[in-house]
Order: sequence, then structure tokens, then C-alpha cells
Amino acid sequence: MTVESIRCRICETQYEPVAVGICARCFGPLEPVYDWDVLRSTVTRESIAAGPRSLWRYAALLPAVNHDDPLSPGFTPLVGAPRLARELGLRSLQLKLDLANPTHSFKDRVVAVAAAKAVELGLATLACSSTGNLASAVAARAAAEGLDAVIFSAITVEREKLAAAAVYGPRIYTVRGSYDDCSRLASELDGEVDWGFVNNNLRAYYAEGSKTLAFEVAEQLGWQVPDVVVAPVASGSLFTKVWAGFDQLRTLGLTGGELPRLIGGQAAGCAPVAAAFADGVQVTPVRPATIVQSLAIGNPADGDLAVTRARLSGGGIYSVPEVEVGENMELLASTTGVFGETAAGVALGALRTAIEAGTVGRDDRVVLLVTGTGLKTPHPVDHLYRPVEIDPDVDALLAELGVQV
Repeated sequence: MTVESIRCRICETQYEPVAVGICARCFGPLEPVYDWDVLRSTVTRESIAAGPRSLWRYAALLPAVNHDDPLSPGFTPLVGAPRLARELGLRSLQLKLDLANPTHSFKDRVVAVAAAKAVELGLATLACSSTGNLASAVAARAAAEGLDAVIFSAITVEREKLAAAAVYGPRIYTVRGSYDDCSRLASELDGEVDWGFVNNNLRAYYAEGSKTLAFEVAEQLGWQVPDVVVAPVASGSLFTKVWAGFDQLRTLGLTGGELPRLIGGQAAGCAPVAAAFADGVQVTPVRPATIVQSLAIGNPADGDLAVTRARLSGGGIYSVPEVEVGENMELLASTTGVFGETAAGVALGALRTAIEAGTVGRDDRVVLLVTGTGLKTPHPVDHLYRPVEIDPDVDALLAELGVQV
């Protein structure tokens, strides 16, 4: 099934499920409306298991027609991290590896849903404002669908990420400003061109793709819910939709018990949500000054909701010092063999802070979301590359190694 309407989260005004970004009445965010009575009678563990091994196994809980193909993201590995768990003083830690998606980040999930809706609505161009990972996801999905792609990115975004997007053939505009400038430009352009902006006029559908992380984690744990889920926070959409995903599974009777505590992390150079959580106030926009470009959103659309969800779950959102981002990337890689991007360094830093604060305990079952690959953001660990130059002489090498011949 697909949704029959979208509704404002604030004033509850309903709209037809078309490409519309915000409520015309109060400018609030829009969300799909599902028929939960129908879903309770039709969605079962068995019906999900019969679906494809991608996010489209949860098509009934998504706002677009099932669009499964060989490039569909989702059903990424959930793996144990025993050495890192011991390092942190935890009994159970698992990593959700969304770097295994087609363009190596969780953004493939949200774009898959937005693109399916764009095709359904007859839109020929897929567009976005991006902090990096979204650029590749949009460009790749547009190429797979035969759509045009247009990317707006802050000029500070890592070259590696934009080069990875460029290979798919999009038009890329680097904007002399921040992500928030890109987002504002896209919003102004939205009314002038007939494009599907995935994180603007298609945002009501796009954001729903993040719920599938929660769906998969629960299914991969045998329909059990972890005690704690840790995620990076940028706009706040991923963080809040993961909470919604677990809540919806409980609504359908597919899981029971308490919802997980949510732990979020932001880099200190762009931490408006962490600051709001710490101070007990609403989010105040900031000007980003961080090495973590994927989280560099100074005016997060779902920041206040993220704070509410963190408090409601018994979790927290923490600021991670910039200097510790690379250290955490190194710790993750050296103890698990997983090279996560800077956002993963932030998420691990937030987990460490939560453990120190007592928000996460030794016996908690913890899942850490690794949302992208470190191959796109290698700069914080560049200093670790210290090769020893040698001649092609085995005797000299054995002498170097201290081996007696």
C-alpha cells in the first residue's frame, strides 16, 4: 500500500501526497499518514520475511510504491564488536554497517524512498542540497532510474565525496556558503522548477527511509529491541525517525517492551542540538566550524524534536570535541576492522560520553549506527600513514626486523 495523505506535524492540516515541502498554514513539517488498523491486520513477521532483502521488505510501512531493484539499499550487516565492547566496558555492542549500501552511506535509504515517490509523481529531475553523502546517493539513484540529477553542496564539503558523486553524471553546484545556505537556495528554487528535491519538497517521504534502520535492527535481533541505539545527529531526521521506527514496530505488535534509549552525537564545531539538550532550551542556530562536514547543519530542521526524543527515551545528545573525532575513527577501525567516516567517530565519542555519564551501563545491549565509510573522509587519520621505506633486499629487511640469519 502507499499513503493517501500527508499531515502537518504541528497543526495537523492534511494534504494530498504530492511534492510539497512544508505546511502552507503554519510552515510545519509534513509526515505521511498510515492506516494503522489495516497495517495491524496485514503486516506480520512472516510477510516481512517473505519480502526482498532490502529496505523494500518494509514497503507496507513506507510512503512509496515498492521499487525494489538490484541497487536497492538496506538489510545491511549487524555485527558484533567484542573487542571494542571490552575497551568501552560493555558486555554487548553491535555495529549496524550502513557503509555497505550502494554508495556507502545510510543516505541511500532515504533517497530510495524519495526517488520512488518522484517516479510515481512523474518528476524527471532528482535534486538535493547535500553535506556530502547525499550527493552520491542522489546521483547514483538518478542514474539508475534514468533521471537527471542536480546537486547543491557547500564549497567546504570533502572533495572525495563530490568526486564520488560526479562519476554518475549529475550537475554539481558548489555554493560559496554553508549547508544552510544551500538549503535556503534549494527552497527558493523549488517554486521555480519542476524538480524533485529529495530533502525539500519530497522530504515527507524521504525522511521515512531512515525508519528502516530500526526495522532491520529489530528483525536482525530476532524481533528484540536493543537497550541503546547510538547515532550521529545533523538535521535530527535520522535520530527521530529511528525512534519512530521502533515505536511503529511496537504499535504493530511486532516487538514488545520498552523503546531503546537514544544516544546522539554532534561535533563540537556544530553542536546546536547537543547544546539545547544540555541547557534545556530550544535549538539556537549556529555557524558550522567543524571537520565533520556530513553533520555540519547549523539550523537543524528536526533539532528540537531530536531533543524531545532523546529525553523521552532516557538517552542524551552529546557534543564531541573535534580533536577526538579522528581518535574515535582510529579506535573503531583498530578494534573492529570497520573504517567509519567522521560521523562514526562522533557517534562513538557520544557513546563514550554516555558511558562516563552513566546513561549507558555495562549490561546494556548497545547498537552503534555506522552511517558511512571512512574512505570518503580520511583526513582526520592521515597522520597514521607512516610507511617504512626499504630496498628490495631480504637480508636488509631481516636485519631491520632483528632476525638473525
